Amino acid sequence: MRDIKRVILHCTATYEGQDISVDTIRQWHKKRGFSDVGYHYVIMLNGDIELARPVFKQGAHTKGQNEDSIGVAYVGGLDASGEPKNTMTLYQDISFMRLFQSLGVTFGTLGLHGHNEFSNKACPCFDVQDRYKFLID
Repeated sequence: MRDIKRVILHCTATYEGQDISVDTIRQWHKKRGFSDVGYHYVIMLNGDIELARPVFKQGAHTKGQNEDSIGVAYVGGLDASGEPKNTMTLYQDISFMRLFQSLGVTFGTLGLHGHNEFSNKACPCFDVQDRYKFLID
């Protein structure tokens, strides 16, 4: 098993309210040359958490940061004009917090980061450290 030390949160860079599937993301990522979906989990608009890539396999979600991390993406991240926006629904927010806590039970104390901490991208379109500081303090 991999030595998991942190979770990195992403968005799918899709329009607010646009419902997509893990299979759709898989197709996008394979077209980019990935072997599978880059994320380990995807949180759907209604809060359902879907497994994308098995956790025991290294992800392809954050360049240079995948070896010891789990990638989680929520569906959304763009406003109607295609600009970055925090579109996380209440259902997605609650599901993410529960998933993060569950992963902590499985893997021990975990760090939590946004993709934007490691690249020049807006993703996940908010400050993860500020929003979820109560989970990591």
